Amino acid sequence: MVDVAVICGSASDGPIAEKVFTVLKEHRVSYDYRVISAHRDPERLDDYVKGSDARVFIAIAGLSAALPGVVASKTRRPVIGVPVSGKLMGIDALLSIVQMPKGVPVACVGVDNGENAGLLAVRILGAGQA
Repeated sequence: MVDVAVICGSASDGPIAEKVFTVLKEHRVSYDYRVISAHRDPERLDDYVKGSDARVFIAIAGLSAALPGVVASKTRRPVIGVPVSGKLMGIDALLSIVQMPKGVPVACVGVDNGENAGLLAVRILGAGQA
């Protein structure tokens, strides 16, 4: 069992994922890392999310940033979205993540802010602790 599943929509999002890994390692939180596009490989994403035993998902994506919402539509576990900067300085990705419809919640951290995604996951995992 892993605590956090970190999913990037593209290998180019790897530097943001590295920021997440640094925080999770500092807090001794186990994680699994995958690169799976919600657009190019939806079946693989579906299989991964449904088969994962992770307690929290972190989904890192730019442009249309559909990945966090798609992950959230497939699980009742917490999903943290990390928008990645791109042509519009990440505003397009940010808006895509924060504008989820009612019933499909996704937490969202700042653009390129893998550190805060890792810290939020740590807090979620420790919910109820002083």
